[in-house]
Amino acid sequence: MSAWRLWAAALLLQVSAAEALAEPELCYVLDGILFLYGIVLTILYCRLKFMTRRALQEKAKKPEEGIYTGLSTEHQETYEMLQHKA
Repeated sequence: MSAWRLWAAALLLQVSAAEALAEPELCYVLDGILFLYGIVLTILYCRLKFMTRRALQEKAKKPEEGIYTGLSTEHQETYEMLQHKA
């Protein structure tokens, strides 16, 4: 296991790999990727906000339909007498 660690440390300490990270072109590429990522996330967030706002407005336009819609107690007494059949 220590041979793997030694090999990994030797690979990471190579001068050419360290010099490659110092090049500004790599930073420009990463900045471009992060910029595009930020734009995509902003567009998705705004789309989500507009969709929820639109859904709330459509829900407000529709009348509420509940479980008891259409039921009324105008012609019904609280207790009704049962007729006993003989």
